[in-house]
Parts: sequence; C-alpha cells; structure tokens
Amino acid sequence: MRKYQTMKIIPDARITIDSPIGPITLESNDERLVAVLINKRAKPLGNSKVLQATKKQIENYFLGKSPNFSLPTYAEGTDFQKSVWNQISRLKFGQHVSYGEIAKAIGKPKAARAVGAAVGANPIPLVIGCHRVLGTSGKITGYSGGKGIPTKAWLLKHENIESKS
Repeated sequence: MRKYQTMKIIPDARITIDSPIGPITLESNDERLVAVLINKRAKPLGNSKVLQATKKQIENYFLGKSPNFSLPTYAEGTDFQKSVWNQISRLKFGQHVSYGEIAKAIGKPKAARAVGAAVGANPIPLVIGCHRVLGTSGKITGYSGGKGIPTKAWLLKHENIESKS
C-alpha cells in the first residue's frame, strides 16, 4: 500500500471571525482559501480579498442568505481525498449524503470507511460541507470540526437536515 504525505500549506493571510458555533479562523494562500478552522482563534496575518469574500459568505450562511459558497479554494490532499471532497462540494444547503453513497459515486463502493477518513481530513469545512455527510441510517457518526458532534448537530439543524444522534 502506498502512503501519501501531504504538506501543510503555509498561509499568507489569516483572519478570525465570530460565529454561532464559535470563532472561525480562515486562512488563504495566493488568494485561495486553504483552511477553515472551526472553534479556533488565531493571530491575524496579511490581507486577502478571498478572506473578506469568505467572511461575507460565511456570515450569509449563518443568516440563511445565499447559503452556498463560491470561492477560489485549494485543499491539499491525496487524489482519493480530493475525489471525496469534490463529491461533497456538490451538495447544496440542506442536502445530505451517506459515506456509502460517496464511495459509490467515486467508483469505490467498498470504501465507505476510507471516505469517512477523507471527510474528517477536509481542511475547508463549511465551504466543503462535510457536516452534510451522515451514516447510512442518518446517524451522526462523527465530526472533526469545532466541538465535534455538537457542532455538526448544530450545522445540520441550521440547514434543516434531519439526523439521528
């Protein structure tokens, strides 16, 4: 089995915004959004038009206005992870999918567990809405952002997505 190593992208700009789920730090590199860190506060760095656009779109998301994101992004990961994130990024506000459905959509029907790992490695949550991925039964199986499952449950409720605890 081949092991991949991914390099952490060094941001050239960073801002932190307040939200209903806690502080959110946004990072960019070369005017592309590269990280959304939920429930993290970090020291500001540089200036970036994409971060200002991201801030506005996240504020609109939490207000329920224009809840879908349209931003230049870059997510560092393996080809498999990127295929998973690409599937997730097709979901709109209020839509959800299971890990198994993603596995089938990317042509790896037995890879639901690996899909779960890729979902958890998403560096741009909210923008790539990994909170919209549930277990086959609709159960919340985990979340790596913010305070974990309570954060995911809040986001799902905000989007009127039914789930099971």
